[in-house]
Amino acid sequence: MSQDPNCIFCKIVDGKIPARKVFEDEQMLAFHDIAPWAPVHILIIPKQHIASMAETGPEHAGLLGHMMTVGVRLMAELGVTNGFRTIVNTGADGGQEVGHLHLHFMGGPRPWARG
Repeated sequence: MSQDPNCIFCKIVDGKIPARKVFEDEQMLAFHDIAPWAPVHILIIPKQHIASMAETGPEHAGLLGHMMTVGVRLMAELGVTNGFRTIVNTGADGGQEVGHLHLHFMGGPRPWARG
């Protein structure tokens, strides 16, 4: 599986940096965000290093669908019952801060209303 030795998310996948994991399988990893914007805020990343959503193609359709459906299930398992927000920042102009594809799933009472 392709990894970038300088990527913080690849280091999390490799176990070199700890994370509060909520799910892991052979394709992806889900963990709590270290700077949450909501009562429940998880990140879902592919284990393969893919720099951003702009780097995906038809060969990634199964992976992307898997990441989305597992995210929905995890939000329910984490007690989010009244809706949630899913965000994928892509590239510098899209607000992406880490150069590894990641999906934000945020839920809880009005998680996007920052105080």
